[in-house]
Amino acid sequence: MTNTLDTILLFLGAGLILVPVFNRMGFGSVLGYLIAGVLLGPHGFGLFKDVEKSMHLAEFGVIFLLFLIGLEIQPMKLWEMKKRLVTLGMFQIALCTVIICGALLYFMDISMGLALIIAFSLSLSSTAFALQTMEEKNEFQTEYGQGAFSILLSQDIAAIPILAIIPIMFAKEGEPFTGALWLFPVVLIGLIVTSRYLIRPLFRHLAASHSREVFTASALFIVLGVAALMMNIGLSAALGTFIAGVLLAESEYRHELEANIDPFKGLLMGLFFISVGMGVSVELIVARPVALLGSTLAYFLLKWGLIYLVGRLNKMNHAVSSKMGFTIAQGGEFAFVILGIVLQLNQVTHAAAEFLVAMITLSMLFGPFLEKAIQFAKRMTPNTLVDEPKFDVIKDENPQVIIGGYGRFGQIFGRILKAQGIPFVAIDQDSNQVDLVRRFGNKVFFGDVTRLDLLRSAGAEKAKYFVLAIDDVDESLKAAGIIQQHFPNLTIFARARNRGHAFDLLEMGITKIKRETFDSSVNFVGDLLVEMGMEQERANNIAHRFQTHDEHMLLEQVKVRKDEKMFISLNTQGNAQLADVLNEESTKSYI
Repeated sequence: MTNTLDTILLFLGAGLILVPVFNRMGFGSVLGYLIAGVLLGPHGFGLFKDVEKSMHLAEFGVIFLLFLIGLEIQPMKLWEMKKRLVTLGMFQIALCTVIICGALLYFMDISMGLALIIAFSLSLSSTAFALQTMEEKNEFQTEYGQGAFSILLSQDIAAIPILAIIPIMFAKEGEPFTGALWLFPVVLIGLIVTSRYLIRPLFRHLAASHSREVFTASALFIVLGVAALMMNIGLSAALGTFIAGVLLAESEYRHELEANIDPFKGLLMGLFFISVGMGVSVELIVARPVALLGSTLAYFLLKWGLIYLVGRLNKMNHAVSSKMGFTIAQGGEFAFVILGIVLQLNQVTHAAAEFLVAMITLSMLFGPFLEKAIQFAKRMTPNTLVDEPKFDVIKDENPQVIIGGYGRFGQIFGRILKAQGIPFVAIDQDSNQVDLVRRFGNKVFFGDVTRLDLLRSAGAEKAKYFVLAIDDVDESLKAAGIIQQHFPNLTIFARARNRGHAFDLLEMGITKIKRETFDSSVNFVGDLLVEMGMEQERANNIAHRFQTHDEHMLLEQVKVRKDEKMFISLNTQGNAQLADVLNEESTKSYI
């Protein structure tokens, strides 16, 4: 075997062994990759001596990470999130950078400019680590998950110009970096024009071939091509790949590109974190354990406290702010890239960079262990302030239908199913509601339908239908995602709180949706028209045609909901069509 093949086999083998172990322990796959890197590296078993050579794989992982981040970012999506991006994300970056910069100036003899750059890098969190952790725990749609994502997205956006500024900031007179600055806007404008007049027509041409391989190859070509272009003008390849992702995010074939590239995502980031782990100096940890572990603890707790403060200032409660802090208090992959650039420009010593890299990596290891320790302490403490709810144990149920949420909406399903003798299981997370409906002879279980163990014990693997009647929108979407992922046998009948909730459900592929007040409102309008003197048949037809039109508009609007201009235009056209339809019905003769 060639050395390259040996390298690939060792990387994959270490991941296959350690990642499932750490997943089973509840620490997540990223931690498994990092430990694998430590063991494989020169400071572990020494299977790889040349860390710098192995870091080329890490750079490849960063390139694709940035591409995928860019692919998720669309101007309309950013505009919708603008408030959170500023009040959560940018505020967190500014607060952490200022506080950490002050600490660096106090403890290190460095310039203000360098202190700001290092502090900025330490204010960033690991997008790959946090997002993968939230996805594995099905917590992305929670309040803390959305808050953490807003901060991570702000950090990724802020890191891009910094990556371009650092070489220029520390470049000496006459070096190519200073001359490359004016080229950047020229290249950026060229890429925007190319994306509109070349890339989109190219994808339309490629779509005719019906070849996934061609789509994948074209995406790889564009990503690596733009990265190479940026490197040749003296700017960061990471900046180029991010721009490439944003350009492709505007393409109508974005989802197909994501589907083709997504299988590589986990593997590439796994290789990245293995390479990062290989750079951790075990000798440094052994030689300076107090300084390194103390710095890591101080860094993690300081960052957690500042993120917690940002959450509280944004009116998040204690639990949400604390959970958000634990999720993103670790250092991030951008810090490795920034420190690498600063080291390459001889702005920091190798020893200082090694210490910071070790501290950032240990912070990634530290977070999950600290969270587990706190959870263990809570279980071992008899007088815990907040007890875990003691959900009902569901056994020996064999339902055709599972009802999640047994409030005013879910109870209608339950009463009719019970009258028809159709077996069902009803579950609600509100203990007061459960006690109330039980007093009237209803069988309902106290539980959380976002928990896999409870769903399995309720018979979700054998049932045919799931009535999603949860009142909270975030919990509803979270439950829908879990059910789709783990129980594809269940057909979901979903209650939507409003039009936006219906859009979210439709985008998840759920089509059997009822907005909770829509039908009753439409029918009640019919009663009003009759009371005002209209014939019953005409009033019924008007209500029916309005309902049919609105449900059709719902399916059309969801396709353009991210494009405000298109959405407004479609809404205007729809209102005009509705007026024509209802006027036609109003003038129809029923004699």
